[in-house]
Amino acid sequence: MVLVTGGTGFIGAYIIKELVEKGYSVRAIRRSNKLPFYIPKEIFDKVEWVEADVLDIPAIENAMNGIDAIIHVAGVVSFLKKERTHMYKVNVEGTANMVNLALEKNIRRFVHISSVSALGRTVGGSHVNEEKKWEDNKVNTHYGRSKYKAELEVWRGIGEGLNAVIVNPTTILGYGDWNSSSCALFKKVYDEFPWYVPGINGFADVEDVARTTMLLMESNVSEERFIINAENWSFKKLQDTIADGFGKKHPGKEVTPFLMSVARRMEGIKSSFAGKTPLLTKETAKVGFSKTYFENDKILKALPGFSFVPLEQTIKKACEKYLGMVNVMQP
Repeated sequence: MVLVTGGTGFIGAYIIKELVEKGYSVRAIRRSNKLPFYIPKEIFDKVEWVEADVLDIPAIENAMNGIDAIIHVAGVVSFLKKERTHMYKVNVEGTANMVNLALEKNIRRFVHISSVSALGRTVGGSHVNEEKKWEDNKVNTHYGRSKYKAELEVWRGIGEGLNAVIVNPTTILGYGDWNSSSCALFKKVYDEFPWYVPGINGFADVEDVARTTMLLMESNVSEERFIINAENWSFKKLQDTIADGFGKKHPGKEVTPFLMSVARRMEGIKSSFAGKTPLLTKETAKVGFSKTYFENDKILKALPGFSFVPLEQTIKKACEKYLGMVNVMQP
């Protein structure tokens, strides 16, 4: 029996799908009755759902009864100042709660879904592997800091005997709710968002993240972290490839630091009227201008026979599904 926190989020939903399809019994935590539309209903019908919150210790303790392994996905991803306090509380305190209860209940296996943001970025860009040490500098986001501090809780648990492994995905691509998470990149390109940033970043297919998570859960590897990254692309190449998948215009305006300040203000105003989270913020600009290359040698060595889905294939498949969704929504 596997317990998945954050089961209705983008990554959590695909991890549940992977587990159910492989025959695992799954219990999953959610905070509302709303289930992701992009996962088949018959998958979720096989899940034992528990309404709880990682900050609610009694509810989490009950959810862990009879559990063999935990995949801790629940967390807040935000680059907005007004959401920082809540983000730190959920990401850090919530992870501490999960670790403490897992130790108390002698859970056999604990997989923590972190982020490459927890490894930190270097001013001017760099190549990053699992050995990178956190540097507190101006290019790191508060989201990254919260995930770094959450990882410290897991490492502390490992020191106290927790059989755990940490997963550090790069930016995740795939078919989901394009009004939230990294899926919003597809919506912006579909709407012919004209701006692109000059940075370079790592990207991975959401199904690859789910698959590697399950394989690491099944493995004997412990006290390790693994970067999950298919390829390093420029944001321009990413947006151009998505645009081609939709048959839309390529973004044509490169954002300079000055133009970024103008663009993010325009985006902020537009998003506030639309009631949506802006894609461009002061925090996301830090990532957009960084040229960071993430290595994936360690995960490929740890999982013989596993290979990443090429990003072109990931994007093509996702674009086809998003277009199908749009066609269904149109009258």
